Amino acid sequence: MTLGGTSGAPGVVVVTGVGRYLGAHVAARLAADPRIERVIGVDAPDSGTEFTDLLDRVERIRVDNGSLGDLLADLDVDAVVHLALVTSPDPQHGGRSAMKDQNVIGSMQMLAACQRAPRLRKLVVRSSTAAYGVSFRDPAVFTEETEPREVPRGGFGRDILDLEGYVRGFRRRRSDVTATVLRFAPFIGSTADTTLTRYFSQPFVPTVFGRDPRLQFLHFDDALEVLHRSIVEDHPGTYNVAGPGVLSLSQAIRRAGRVAVPVLEPGLSGAAALARTMGFGRYGLDQVDLFVHGRVVDTSRLEQEYGFTPRSTAEAFEDFIRAHHGGVVVTRDQLAAAERLVLDGIRQVRSAVRERPS
Repeated sequence: MTLGGTSGAPGVVVVTGVGRYLGAHVAARLAADPRIERVIGVDAPDSGTEFTDLLDRVERIRVDNGSLGDLLADLDVDAVVHLALVTSPDPQHGGRSAMKDQNVIGSMQMLAACQRAPRLRKLVVRSSTAAYGVSFRDPAVFTEETEPREVPRGGFGRDILDLEGYVRGFRRRRSDVTATVLRFAPFIGSTADTTLTRYFSQPFVPTVFGRDPRLQFLHFDDALEVLHRSIVEDHPGTYNVAGPGVLSLSQAIRRAGRVAVPVLEPGLSGAAALARTMGFGRYGLDQVDLFVHGRVVDTSRLEQEYGFTPRSTAEAFEDFIRAHHGGVVVTRDQLAAAERLVLDGIRQVRSAVRERPS
């Protein structure tokens, strides 16, 4: 493929979602690549200025998704990187309704704009291993061809299924465009700030009684590398992107030096509420189901196609631990809240045993 830049790299690249951590870092890295002539960061009109310094070499445009069509055509865009996804609902910014508008409606509008962009030759879309959902009947390892056994309970997983369906339709309509879908495992590392890193940063980590799921993580820097290669190289198709190997939840908690607080599965929502009270972020059904069932994906297609192997899940988690070790102080109120949670879990177990028919 011959694009506007040198050595096959695109000349003009649009990155959506540059007001967020991932989008800002991807745009900055592309802007530093001399093979790329121009990087344009697109975000909503009400986006903040948190990453202004990082984006000093990026042309930043604030526009709503409905206006993207004319923008892409006027700029003679060669490539689009779609990263403007919300992974969990924020009650202070519209909750689940706003999340769906961003992930589903916003992605539809973005793809419609791409379809009308005559010069577009490359599309890279952020997806997630949440596309596989979670269920008791899941295989031990998911490949890219594995279909979800059940529709995900969580909003983000359902949004991802819708998004990938729209991309399949786009591929049929614009077969001239190299479309790459990257199913990322949860990000972790020394710099990542996500629901997952906040979960493991708690002094007391809520877990599901009797469950010890297998987990995979992806180092944030390796996610940046795969995204960058997807832009400057041609890698059509769908790829699982995760660190090789697995950690059980109990292993991860021990390595992080935290204390597991087991609760019955119906009570995990209470544990999530406690975590929010303690100031450790938002937890939805996507995260709850992950901590019940776990999820492991096969990454051999990525390794063969890209010639790149991310650092292992254990190495990525170790980098996170080095950056966060000793950073949490347990207050007396937090300790009391955790003790109440443990006692509530014990009462639930005893009640369930008493009510079980003999």
